[in-house]
Amino acid sequence: MSKTAARLAALGIVLPPAPQPIGLFIPAVRTGNLLFLSGLAPAVAGEPPITGKVGADFSAEQAQVHARMVGLNLLAVMLAELGDLDRVARVVKVLGLVNATPDFTRHPFVIDGCSTLFAEVFPDLGPHARTSMGTGSLPNNIPVEIEAIIEIL
Repeated sequence: MSKTAARLAALGIVLPPAPQPIGLFIPAVRTGNLLFLSGLAPAVAGEPPITGKVGADFSAEQAQVHARMVGLNLLAVMLAELGDLDRVARVVKVLGLVNATPDFTRHPFVIDGCSTLFAEVFPDLGPHARTSMGTGSLPNNIPVEIEAIIEIL
């Protein structure tokens, strides 16, 4: 068992199947030693998509849980692409979008759901760069969308 697989098991984390794209794009693109992950939603295979606006339909705390779900989906795509999460050398950058009401201001808190997950799974890799921002809408009215850039071995 790889080091990261053992870490996931110790944390009680079971990764979902890697989600399939909803448009004309692929989940990940490798170039050199970088893996660019497409933006993903807080979705669970076989269940209806989570929809709604943060600040109206969801609290910041609920949206943070959704961001963690997106992080799990991003890890699933990494695993599908790389075959082993031990190939992750660094989480370079995370871009988090929050479908929020105009008065909502806790975007970084929401995206911490994903960043905290990455820190738990890859504790030796250090922190990543990140942008957290609000939007007036997201595809299919999802509450959070997150993409990432990963350095690979």
